[in-house]
Amino acid sequence: MGIMDTLRAKLAPAREKFADLAHQHGHRIEHGLDKAARTVDHRTKGKYSDKIESGTGKAKEAWDRLAHKDDGPQKDGGGTPPPAS
Repeated sequence: MGIMDTLRAKLAPAREKFADLAHQHGHRIEHGLDKAARTVDHRTKGKYSDKIESGTGKAKEAWDRLAHKDDGPQKDGGGTPPPAS
């Protein structure tokens, strides 16, 4: 068993607990991301709107993966991660 397998085995319970909390409170986190994005966009006077929107979208996608909202093969830690875009 390699070091990564050992780390995954030890961190699995914490990840599952985090995923449950993320699933329960995901709407609050997404609301906070939107609010932070609006605040930053307002303070930069729209200069970086496209970058802020892109970053917010990527953060929400990552949060959804952590919360297991996609119910894909990553739920049990198996499978391959989705391609980076």
